[in-house]
Amino acid sequence: MRDAEAVTFAGGRIDRASRLRGDAAAQAALAADPRARGLALWRGRPLVAAGEGLALAWRGLDDPLFRAGREPRVFLGLDDDIPCFACEIDDWDPDAAPVEGFGAVALVPHPDLAAGLGFADLRANMAALDAAEAGTAAAAKGILGWHQSHGFCANCGGRSEVADAGWRRVCPACGAQHFPRTDPVVIMLILSGNSVLLGRSPGWPEGMYSLLAGFMEPGESIEAAVRREVAEETGVPVGPVDYLSSQPWPFPSSLMIGCRGLATGREITLDPAELEDARWVSREGLAEAIAGRDPGLRPARAGSIARFLLDHWLADTLD
Repeated sequence: MRDAEAVTFAGGRIDRASRLRGDAAAQAALAADPRARGLALWRGRPLVAAGEGLALAWRGLDDPLFRAGREPRVFLGLDDDIPCFACEIDDWDPDAAPVEGFGAVALVPHPDLAAGLGFADLRANMAALDAAEAGTAAAAKGILGWHQSHGFCANCGGRSEVADAGWRRVCPACGAQHFPRTDPVVIMLILSGNSVLLGRSPGWPEGMYSLLAGFMEPGESIEAAVRREVAEETGVPVGPVDYLSSQPWPFPSSLMIGCRGLATGREITLDPAELEDARWVSREGLAEAIAGRDPGLRPARAGSIARFLLDHWLADTLD
């Protein structure tokens, strides 16, 4: 697609500078650079400044906030030659821990920070950040989340150690190396004439529908995964499949692979273990829903690749 980088989390201006990750002397010099800055995250939420929109709230590496930082401090890269790092803080426990997902509190203030600063739920606020900053926040959340869930070696069970400025873990007991993982997920714009196939999962907000999606399996092509997932969830057969766009999705570590598929049948046989409902929605019906004129149908939230693909389908700008 012509403007695939417009997908939330897909943009970014930081040079990841992977050539510097394994150079201990270079990393020490980068951290000592007076221009170096860090992005604090708390429970996966980046620190932001609230104004007309949201902006990432970078801090100097000597900021007291980072004294409570949990290892590792990850080198994100260079932004106009300015070293950028990210670190999770963990010495603060507010009275009421915010929930994640659809019921998430949008912004959580910190008692030691000025008004207007707070830790933002990235999924709830993804459309409020500009493209470059959203991509940076996604990278920080994804890599720090990987460290939190992969502290032990999958080969022998021993505790692993951080290497390459946070982009690798090494087990000192058996020598195994571990790298950040990304789980591929297909998400499908399934079309039949003037209609698109939408579904809803149990627990979603009332009336919310989105594109079907599912994890790819080992030894499976993207096209095969699209056909399998649609058949499993709705019984709808799919013929030709083509790729449209992708979106990093750090919840916790997915890559959403956006595809278009042409249905060869319209009858829906629902799998209740996967979906609460599925339906064909006309182009006109979707336009009414996005305009807020159909209380029974709430399309995918702004910022998601599902909404991105639906908007482009409505505008006839998929190709």
